[in-house]
Amino acid sequence: QVQLVESGGGLVQAGGSLRLSCAASGRTFSSYAMGWFRQAPGKEREFVAGISYTGRYTLYADSVKGRFTISRDNAKNTVYLQMNSLKPEDTAVYHCAADSQLVPVVAEASYDYWGQGTQVTVSS
Repeated sequence: QVQLVESGGGLVQAGGSLRLSCAASGRTFSSYAMGWFRQAPGKEREFVAGISYTGRYTLYADSVKGRFTISRDNAKNTVYLQMNSLKPEDTAVYHCAADSQLVPVVAEASYDYWGQGTQVTVSS
């Protein structure tokens, strides 16, 4: 069992930055690939970024490539999402998720555990 708690969301102007954190409970955090997803009002949840269990392999949605960076610290049971050059279209609730597969995938059905989410709002 893995419990996930996101933090770091907030209101920021376009062009600004935020860093999201996702703290995981449980001793097996380092055995899971981790992903970040987001859901904007009236839209389906979409994949944003993922990272393998070692942190060596990362995967990004085209819409955030070059602006967002996912990383993890297995000693702290935490995964991060550094978001730079934010745009109004990045406004959404951001969720982290854990996948028992060792490498991240885009499909949300693959992920076993989910956090409650943190709101990110980017003003123009």
